[in-house]
This record gives sequence, structure tokens and C-alpha cells, in this order.
Amino acid sequence: MRREIRGWMIGIAALGLLCACSSAPESDAGVETETAPAAAGELDEEPEALSTEETEMVDESKEVAEPVEPVEAVEAISPLLDPDQANEQAPDQYRVRLKTTKGDIVLSLTRSWAPRGVDRFYNLVRIGYFEELAFFRVIEGFMVQFGINGDRKVNDAWATAQIKDDPVKESNVRGFLTFATAGPNTRTTQLFINFRNNASLDQQGFAPIGEVVEGMDVVDSIYSGYGEGGPRGSGPNQARIKAQGNPYLKKGFPELDYIQSASIE
Repeated sequence: MRREIRGWMIGIAALGLLCACSSAPESDAGVETETAPAAAGELDEEPEALSTEETEMVDESKEVAEPVEPVEAVEAISPLLDPDQANEQAPDQYRVRLKTTKGDIVLSLTRSWAPRGVDRFYNLVRIGYFEELAFFRVIEGFMVQFGINGDRKVNDAWATAQIKDDPVKESNVRGFLTFATAGPNTRTTQLFINFRNNASLDQQGFAPIGEVVEGMDVVDSIYSGYGEGGPRGSGPNQARIKAQGNPYLKKGFPELDYIQSASIE
């Protein structure tokens, strides 16, 4: 009986020990703890910076471009103020029509007569130099002179645009057109038309470049009442024309005739 009671008691104790062991907390050792997932949109760490290679592949098409400074347009200088631009070679022969306050004058130019002079006259006509230009020196029985521009700035630009002399191949006879000079190799823009045969000018180096082929009667009618220019005479002073332009002429010499325009035909 005692053995049965003792065995029963041992069995009850063993059963109690088993229950105690099964209800005891488990050890953390060797057990992985599950963590809650991060909330949507949250990051555990700061994003890594892009590498140099990665930044080169970024689409920059939506980036705002830096404003570009506007480029100012460079205004072209008129050949009237830049003689270096007036450098075309003239045709072997050409005609020029001068429209004047007395009527039209037609000139025929021949390059073989005086190549440098003919080229210069051609370019002056081509760039519009002979517009509102006065016949400022008209000496009866001798010649009529023109070629100082009515704009002081244009005169300043051409003051030193001298060309070399041409050999004299033709004579200064009536109706022939020739450049005026201030000495050897000083031709610029002034010319004259002979009223008569002035062969004495040939020996002085005045080389004709062309001749009047229509309108010599117009040439003869150009106003000559002021005579020789100042300071030797009572006519316009060339230095003052260059410095003051047409306002000087219009005020002091209202009867002068003018070239209104010139064109190549």
C-alpha cells in the first residue's frame, strides 16, 4: 500500500513539474525578434548621394536654363564713311547720268584713260556720294568744279582717301571730266568739267577720266555768278564747305546749282 501511495505522489510531483516547465518564458537566446515594418513613406536612413557617374546620367531636360544675355547687333558702317569699302574695279567703259538742278548730264568713262581715277569715280557713284552736291566753283571760259560733300562727316572720312596719279593719256579739251588735285598723288573726290580746251593742264598732271556725251548745254548753263572761290574771290570757301557742309552753301550762296543724284547706266 505504501509503495502505491508513494508512486502516486511521485507521479503527481512529476506532473506538476512538467506543467511548470511548459509555462515558463522562453529564452531570447537564439530567437529572431520580428520588428514592425516601417510606415509607408518613412526611411530608416538618409538616401545615399549619387555618384559622379550617376549624376551625369540625370535627365536635365526639365531644368530651367540660365538667361542668355541678348547680343547687340553691330551696325554696318556706310561706305560713305569708310572709303576702304569703296574699292570695286570699274568696267572698261560705263556711263553715268547726273541729274542736276539744270537738267541731265551724261558722262562716258573709259578705264584705259586713267584706271585709278575711273575706279574712284565709279565707286563714288555706286555708294551714292553725288547726292545734293554743289557746283561750288564755276569759272566762265575755264571749268566747273564739284565734289565736296554736303555732309561734314563724309568730308572728314574722305579727306585722306587719296589715290595715286594716273599718267595723262588724254587732253583736257572741252567737255572732258578730270579729277582736281592739291599736288602729286592727292586726288580724292573733287572733279571738274572743262568749258574749253585747257591743254595746259595736261603738263600739270591732270588726267581726264571721261567726257560729256549728252547735256553739254546743261553744263554751260550752270550758275557762275559767284566767280572764284574764297578767299581769293567772292565765291564759296572750300575749307568752310568741308567743315560746315550744305548749310553754309544754302545760306550764303543760294543761287548755286546742284547734282541731285548720280547713277550708273
